Amino acid sequence: MSREPTTYPRPAPADRRAPATRARLRDRRGARAALIGLAVVAVVVLALARMLVAEPFRVPSASMEPTLRAGDSVLVDKLARAPHRGQLVAFHLPGSSEVLLKRVVGMTGDTVAIEDGVLVVDGRRRREPYYDPRSLDSVYFGQIKVRRAAIFVLGDNRANSEDSRTFGAIPTGDVIGVAIAIVWPPSRWRGLQ
Repeated sequence: MSREPTTYPRPAPADRRAPATRARLRDRRGARAALIGLAVVAVVVLALARMLVAEPFRVPSASMEPTLRAGDSVLVDKLARAPHRGQLVAFHLPGSSEVLLKRVVGMTGDTVAIEDGVLVVDGRRRREPYYDPRSLDSVYFGQIKVRRAAIFVLGDNRANSEDSRTFGAIPTGDVIGVAIAIVWPPSRWRGLQ
């Protein structure tokens, strides 16, 4: 009579590490999971803040010189939906997905004109410390009455700016927000307004 060999299940390998070592490994895994969770939450919060609160925009041209230079990045406050005269606003170019940044010079109901390179609003010459009228001599534009729920915007570098003189007043619904600071490059960090 032949006997078949009996097989026994192999015992599970014993964890030969000391209990203190096993506890440290558990703590590390827990800390790693907590860090990953924190990183995910931070990314979600930053994405929501960018969508709803503030977003950086890069200035693509020299149309806002001397205030902003081509290549500057500005932080735009998206909660400031009702811009005021003199503020810099980011907005969607009408009929396009392009985003521009210009200065508000006229509000709903204002009559805007440029006479001899000087901005005139409602018949009064406006003082604009950010603009040099000698850079745009003998230029005339207007008179344009700003329609309801719209703003009239101009670049600070009027000789080199596509603005409301070209595409008309901007509906306030197209305004993304108000530029509040230059955030790049670091040598130009400063608030705006």
